[in-house]
Amino acid sequence: MTHTIPDLGALRRPRLLVRTARFGLEDYRRERDLARLLPGEGLPGPARALALLLAEEAACEAARLRGEATYSVARQVELLIAVLGEARLLACAATPPAAASATEAAAPLPRARASGMAAGRGTA
Repeated sequence: MTHTIPDLGALRRPRLLVRTARFGLEDYRRERDLARLLPGEGLPGPARALALLLAEEAACEAARLRGEATYSVARQVELLIAVLGEARLLACAATPPAAASATEAAAPLPRARASGMAAGRGTA
């Protein structure tokens, strides 16, 4: 089953909102967060959840742009965190296991810090 992942790069949001959402992505737990963000939806699949979250986030963005008193920056950040989390989950589901392991094997290793082991001064 293939899923269409929307082009999240086309979303234009303030940099601070996106950076904050990226920091929050580490603590995203779909069971807990989707129940709060999408009440009455149960636990939808990633594609449906992403569509619902994008609609909710678009409504938040419209309220922000209109300067409405009901706008909540915290809610918009929570929605963006969930959008990123669900998009990541959807992308992982769309990647075949063989391609994922090949990608992991070809991925560069993280760089070591300039001090310590990389400089040859590590302790054994």
